[in-house]
Amino acid sequence: MSEAKPSAPAKRPAKGKYELTDALKAYQGVWVFIEHEQGEVHTVSWELLGEGRKLADRLGVTLSGVVLGAPGDAARKFCEEAFYHGADSCFLMQDPILENYRNQPFTKGLTDLVNEYKPEILLLGATTQGRDLAGSVATTLQTGLTADCTELNIDMENRSMAASRPTFGGSLLCTIVTLNFRPQMATVRPRVMAMPDRDSSRRGSIVEATLGMIETNIITKVLEYIPDARSDRPQLAFSDIIVAGGRGMKKAENFQLIWDLAKLLGAEVGASRPVVQADWVELDRQVGQSGKTVRPKLYIAAGISGAVQHRVGMEASDVIIAINTDVNAPIFDFATYGIVGNAMTILPALTEAFKQQFASERMAAKIAA
Repeated sequence: MSEAKPSAPAKRPAKGKYELTDALKAYQGVWVFIEHEQGEVHTVSWELLGEGRKLADRLGVTLSGVVLGAPGDAARKFCEEAFYHGADSCFLMQDPILENYRNQPFTKGLTDLVNEYKPEILLLGATTQGRDLAGSVATTLQTGLTADCTELNIDMENRSMAASRPTFGGSLLCTIVTLNFRPQMATVRPRVMAMPDRDSSRRGSIVEATLGMIETNIITKVLEYIPDARSDRPQLAFSDIIVAGGRGMKKAENFQLIWDLAKLLGAEVGASRPVVQADWVELDRQVGQSGKTVRPKLYIAAGISGAVQHRVGMEASDVIIAINTDVNAPIFDFATYGIVGNAMTILPALTEAFKQQFASERMAAKIAA
């Protein structure tokens, strides 16, 4: 790994306001790490470019993407896509060693780039890869890192990034700033930030860099790539339809009604925090501040009251259908459609109605053929 070059701390004037030192002022620009695997860019990278564009415009600086990968056209195309999603420039580091993600070479590559070009803000997705890389890069650079953020802002008084994230199990929202060190780093959950509009007319500059590392220096080897689709783990963040259940389902046996509807619709199953705490479903299915943030096309919430801890994780869904016996449940305040009634009665009826609809469509397709 590269040797860290910690930035000098900011001065604290007598009035209590922070003043950036010349060393800190040398850090300029907003960077977004473009995460990719098997020729596909993780959508959180484009979401972060949209958010990074706002931060860069507020600071009056450039927005840059950072692509590390194997030599070839794919990496350059990722840079072009970064331009289409708002980047002004892209730092491109290509080496056969970077064909697959491994912490050691990626940490060295990203750390070297930061030390040479000095961005003031570095953003990564709060994914498995992003979390692994961000922690080691922040440690190597000896700077601060705020993980799993849901909101980013700028304090123009000292150009500090205010990174907000849930804490204490989602009961509080904590805002963290890194005043004395640069770059300011944060990982952001997928589907939290809106996807920016893609503008294929945008162009930018590519800055190429070399890794300067040999394979024998790397202790890890890639034996096999196993995609998430084969891991049998919930993929809530990428599902177009989610059927979620809450405490209003009364007991674990009734949660089968959620599974039945989800299976019919080809949907993922989600849950509120009380359901997870009761061990009705695994933690990976929790939606909310202390769980997953989702943006599906359709979110069906059965027996979920809609408390703020759950709301922040799913309110950006295109369509929300809420089922609850309590007419005053908070979820009805922001749901697209609301059904007041017993979920144990409504869910089987919905499942049967969809079965009949799908059967009719199949029959019509056969007749048309």
